[in-house]
Amino acid sequence: MPVAASIRPARSEDIGAITAIYAHAVEHGTASFEVEPPTETEMARRMEALVTGGFAYLVAELDGTVAGYAYAGPYRPRIAYRYTVEDSVYIRPDAQNLGIGRLLLTDLISEAERRGFRQMVAVIGDSAQLPSIALHRSLGFNPVGTFANVGFKHGRWLDSVLMQRSLGEGARTLP
Repeated sequence: MPVAASIRPARSEDIGAITAIYAHAVEHGTASFEVEPPTETEMARRMEALVTGGFAYLVAELDGTVAGYAYAGPYRPRIAYRYTVEDSVYIRPDAQNLGIGRLLLTDLISEAERRGFRQMVAVIGDSAQLPSIALHRSLGFNPVGTFANVGFKHGRWLDSVLMQRSLGEGARTLP
């Protein structure tokens, strides 16, 4: 059942909570292919780079605390990819399955469209991430392929599932 979380732009004072959420995902999950959690300093550097680069970085607050975060970052560094972003969504373990990921991703899509981006790509770590795949599909993402066994973490091989959706006018018009 969806909860009444509020979505807002991330602030520097959110870095501790963001770092803790991501550390749990790195240490216990397969959504990220990192194997060592970054420090708060590194997470702050990453957030600052995205925000100053014109990308959206959002947090969800539930009962006054950060329950999750999402951001859209560059899909690839080459200039021809400048209208395409990759989404990332992470939810605190005790706040999962409450609809917070849907709220974050919905707002992230809207914000990316507002900023003029035309495509959003999801690179989902592990084909067993069925809730993430279902969430993306429900918000208009289509599967475009799977890279089989491209990551190795927690003693097993992991796939990367690729999904994509158009933003705004997509490729129907020139930017």
